[in-house]
Amino acid sequence: MGKKPNLTGLSRFLPQDFLNSNATSLSEKPQNQSRSAKKCKTETHVPVRTKYDATALVPHYTTTHEVPENLQKYFSQRKRYFSLYDQGCLLDEEGWYSVTPENIAVQIADRCRCDTILDPFCGVGGNAIAFAKTCEHVIALDISPTRLALARHNAAIYGVADRIEFILADYISFANAYLSRPHSTRNIDVVFLSPPWGGPGYISTSENNVSADSNADFQDELEAHSQYSLSRIQPIHGADLFRLTKRISDNIAYFLPRNTDLNEISALGLLEKDEGVTPDDKPRMIEVEEEWMGSKLKALTCYFGGLVAGQEHVF
Repeated sequence: MGKKPNLTGLSRFLPQDFLNSNATSLSEKPQNQSRSAKKCKTETHVPVRTKYDATALVPHYTTTHEVPENLQKYFSQRKRYFSLYDQGCLLDEEGWYSVTPENIAVQIADRCRCDTILDPFCGVGGNAIAFAKTCEHVIALDISPTRLALARHNAAIYGVADRIEFILADYISFANAYLSRPHSTRNIDVVFLSPPWGGPGYISTSENNVSADSNADFQDELEAHSQYSLSRIQPIHGADLFRLTKRISDNIAYFLPRNTDLNEISALGLLEKDEGVTPDDKPRMIEVEEEWMGSKLKALTCYFGGLVAGQEHVF
């Protein structure tokens, strides 16, 4: 029989029945003492290089001629995704078009400083790596064993794999199991939501039927006249995903397409009052941060709860 996965860390968050049937932890960490949540800057983390090799899973491209045509525009930006790409960072096809550029991930991580952060759609690890430099403990989920292995491989290159708990599980099941757990000494302080947007053609709509390979200038023009609806978020409606997440923590960073309908984002703020989160009837603010790379707007990060500037008292 193979070695049984070490689930001691995960057991701090979920009931035993979920551990036995639904999740696999890819990390082997000793159980730590509980720490109180905090928003202050954590101590400087000294990178700890560990050996974890996932090179057999996907190719590591080094020259353009090795790259499939549909990925070449992403390969040209590889150093923006992972500054240490040349040291062996790995991405699968979905990872190439969904990973958060490193500078943006670092900026978000700085805003999300806390004890324990949950990254439930970690992909190939771009955000989880950044969170490991500003948070004490990172829980990284993904439904793909390949992407989870790539995330751990990349985290090892950055020397932060020891601060990340990699868990093979879908977020909906994890969240429901977490919410049904007995009271624990460790809570999740912040949730970073970066769910699938619908693939590289998310900007296009069913009405215009524009493919992901369409002319980039036309895509930008189209986007200026279209809006992205939260109903296209996967695996469930984006508003329902937010509602579920608020039961875990009020402190949410929601990473969304740059053309997301701001009225729908505003409506998420109404859920707080509707669900009794603000019994004092004082409205809570939502902060929408534009994420730019040079002259290109890449995405929006919407901050809720104590992550909003000037609203840290509710953290």
